[in-house]
Amino acid sequence: MANEKILVVDDDTNICELLRLYLTKEGYQVTVANDGEEGLEKFNQVKPDMVLLDVMMPKMDGLEVCRRIRKLGNTPVMMLTAKGETFDKVLGLELGADDYMVKPFDSKEVVARIKAVLRRCTASTQTESTEGVIEFDNLRLDMNSYELRVKGKVVEAPPKELELLNCLASHPNRVYTRDQLLDEVWGFEYYGDSRTIDVHVKRLREKLAGASDKWELKTVWGVGYKFEVRQ
Repeated sequence: MANEKILVVDDDTNICELLRLYLTKEGYQVTVANDGEEGLEKFNQVKPDMVLLDVMMPKMDGLEVCRRIRKLGNTPVMMLTAKGETFDKVLGLELGADDYMVKPFDSKEVVARIKAVLRRCTASTQTESTEGVIEFDNLRLDMNSYELRVKGKVVEAPPKELELLNCLASHPNRVYTRDQLLDEVWGFEYYGDSRTIDVHVKRLREKLAGASDKWELKTVWGVGYKFEVRQ
């Protein structure tokens, strides 16, 4: 049985109760909050292993809550959105959401998706602690501490940018399609909407500009991207 702590933040008390029942039955410890501000308070108190987060809420919407959670660390976040509700999936991804579900949802699917996200996060943590550091000319990426150094100086970058760079630089000269990168870094197919990859690559390039002529974050036209290392 699972024993991870899950925080559910949703202003619909029926959905909260439903999720509490599903997840408690699976062995999770569930905490509930009914608006964004209360969600952040509970997040700081409980320090959950994962957060289920409604998009539209009073006091503070889910995107802002996600943004603030991301500033505090890498706790996995699954966004919850009502069917037909306008939810910018790309924005959700860029803010660091790990997955999302559309209501009404099937209890088995919610539990399966939560298990998948938690499993992925555990696996990536174990990988980071054993593999640790990637180094190239004037570039050092330490995924144990999520620290990027360019020419010896620490460069601030959000977790998903570092994970994207880690994915590409771990396999020099290998070409990844945008869908492969979405799957590797975010862990799920996002309706084939790959704009978020382009945005993240653009931001990374700005941070890595002029660092070295021995490697490059390169676009492979019509295919995707690669971390090209020159001999």
